[in-house]
Amino acid sequence: MTVSEPRTGAEDAHPRAFEPTVLVVTVALSVVGAIIGLHLITTLGISANTSVIGALIAMIIGRVNVAALRGMRSVHRQNLVQSAVSGSTFAAANSLLAPIAVLFAFGRPDLVWPVFAGVAIGLFADSFVLYRLFHSRLLPAQAAWPPGVAGAGTITAGDEGGRRAAVLAGGAAVGFVGSLFTLPVSAAGVAFLGNLWALAMLGLGLLVGQYGPDWFGVDIGDLYIPHGVMIGAGLVALGQAVHLMFRRRGGGAERTGEADPSQRPQVDERALRRGVLEGYGLFVLGAAVVALAGGLLAELSVPALVLWVLAAALAAIVHEIIVGLAAMHSGWFPAFAVTLIFLVLALLLRLPPVAVALFVGYTSATGPAFADMGYDLKAGWLLRRGHRPYDAFERSGRFQQYLAALVGFAVATVAVAVCWQSYFGEGLVPPTAKVYATSIHAGLTDPHLVVTLLLWAVPGALVQLLGGPSRQMGVLLATGLLVGTPQACWLVFGALLVRVVYRRWRGGRAEEELNLVGAGLIAGDALHATSRVFEAE
Repeated sequence: MTVSEPRTGAEDAHPRAFEPTVLVVTVALSVVGAIIGLHLITTLGISANTSVIGALIAMIIGRVNVAALRGMRSVHRQNLVQSAVSGSTFAAANSLLAPIAVLFAFGRPDLVWPVFAGVAIGLFADSFVLYRLFHSRLLPAQAAWPPGVAGAGTITAGDEGGRRAAVLAGGAAVGFVGSLFTLPVSAAGVAFLGNLWALAMLGLGLLVGQYGPDWFGVDIGDLYIPHGVMIGAGLVALGQAVHLMFRRRGGGAERTGEADPSQRPQVDERALRRGVLEGYGLFVLGAAVVALAGGLLAELSVPALVLWVLAAALAAIVHEIIVGLAAMHSGWFPAFAVTLIFLVLALLLRLPPVAVALFVGYTSATGPAFADMGYDLKAGWLLRRGHRPYDAFERSGRFQQYLAALVGFAVATVAVAVCWQSYFGEGLVPPTAKVYATSIHAGLTDPHLVVTLLLWAVPGALVQLLGGPSRQMGVLLATGLLVGTPQACWLVFGALLVRVVYRRWRGGRAEEELNLVGAGLIAGDALHATSRVFEAE
C-alpha cells in the first residue's frame, strides 16, 4: 500500500507509549477493547479487530480543543493507541479466556487458574516473539498483513481528509451494510490487499470447504482431509522458515544499502534465530507452570512430563508461526483449525485426557496475539516508512508499539482474571472451547486416521513447496478448507477479479485506490462486529 507522508505528527523522535496522555487514553480504551472481546467471544463466538475503533476514537480525542489532548493528533500516537486496543481485545478473548474455557468445558474448573497462569506467560511470549521477528525475512514488514493496511489507511485518511477519506468511508459503508446481511465482507477486503496467489488458494479452499459435501457426498472435515493438508503444508512451511533463519545473507542492494531503506529487513538471521530460541524458552516456562500446577505429575512419569513440557512449548511456537504466516498473507488466522490439528495429534499419542486438555488449552493461547500484533506493526511501518532518517525512527516506533501492546495485554489479563468466573457461571463459554472439550471426551474412533492424515499431507506439502515461502499457498489452501466460511469464496474470487481488471484499466493509480477500498471493507466489518456487543447485551 502507498501511504503518503502524514501532514501532522512528523516528529523528529517517535512519541512514547508511556507519555501521560497516551497512557491514560491507552488504558481507558484497552478496558473497552477487553470488554468487547470478552462479550463477542462468549456470546457470538467471534472476535473483532478493534484497531480501527481505537484509531477513530484517538482521532476524535486529538480534535478536542484541550491543550493536553492536542498531541493525540499525531498519527504515531494514534497508532500506539490502536496497537493497545486491538491487542487487548484479542488477548482477552482468544489468548486468555478461550484457552482457560477448555478446562472449564472439560469439567475441570479446578484447573482453570493453573492454565490461566501458563497462558498468561504464553501470551507475553507470543508478543515477544513477534516483536523480535517482525521486519525480518521470515515476517517482512512489506508483506500483505491486510488488517494492518486497513489500520494505516484509516489513520492516514483521517489525517489528510479529502478524496482518500471519501474512498475509505465509502468502502467502510459497503462493508458495514454487507455485514448486516451476514456477508463476510472482510474476505473481499483482504483480497484487495493480500498476495494474489495466496488469496487465490484461500478462495479455492473456501470453495471446496463450502461445496465439498454436495460435490463429493461426504463432509471432508469429518474425514480429516483439511487437517492432513494443513499438516503437510505446515511442516513444509516450518522447513522454509528454518531455511530463512539459517541461510546466508544475500547481496545486492540489500547489502549495499542502495535500495529504499524501509524495504531492507531490520532483523538479521542471527537475531531471528535468537528471537525464536528465546521465545521457545519462554514457552517452556509457561508449559512447565501449566504441567506442575495442573497436577500432571500424578498423570505422567517424570520423563513423560519433561517430554510433555518440551512438546507443548514446541507446539505453541509452531502454532504461532503457522497462524502468523497465514495472517500475514491473507488477513485470516486459522487458530482454531491449527489447534484442532494439535488436539488430534495429542489424541493419537494416547495421552491421558487431562494431559490432552492442558496441552490444547496451552497451545490454543498462541497465535491470535501474534497475528494481531503483526497487523499493528505493519500499520506503524506504513506510517513511519516515509520518515528520514528511517532506521532509528522505525526501530523506536516499533518498540513503542510493543510497549503499548504490553499495556493492552496487562489490561486484558486483569479483565479476564476478574471476569472469567462470572462469564462461565452464567454459561457463557466460547464455542471453540466446547468443541475441544467434546473432542477430547470422545477420543478418536477411526483406526485409519493416521493413514488419512499422512495421505492428504502430501498434496498440502506439494502446494506449499510450489508456492514457496513468499506465498504460503499450501497453508492458505488448508486455511480455506478448515475455515469453510459460507459465501466467502465468492467474495474472495470477485474481489480478485475486480483487482486484476481494475489494475489493467487504471495502471499504477489503481493500487492506492484498491487498498483504500479494501481497508474500508475491513473497517466496516470490524465496526459492525463491535456494534454487535450491544446486540448481545
